[in-house]
Amino acid sequence: MSAVLQKEEAHKLIDQMSPTATWDDLIQQIYVREVIDRGLADSQTGRGSCVQEVRAKYGLES
Repeated sequence: MSAVLQKEEAHKLIDQMSPTATWDDLIQQIYVREVIDRGLADSQTGRGSCVQEVRAKYGLES
């Protein structure tokens, strides 16, 4: 579920972009921001996995 749009945050995101940015660039930045926010929320509520668990799951434990 998407978070409520914070217009001030959207303006900041756009202001940080290159003057030659495209709509696709903006959509990508919005997507990245949402994925990071979801990951942080998951981490704060304990729904994430620690690095060791992920490495073990994929056989990357060294």
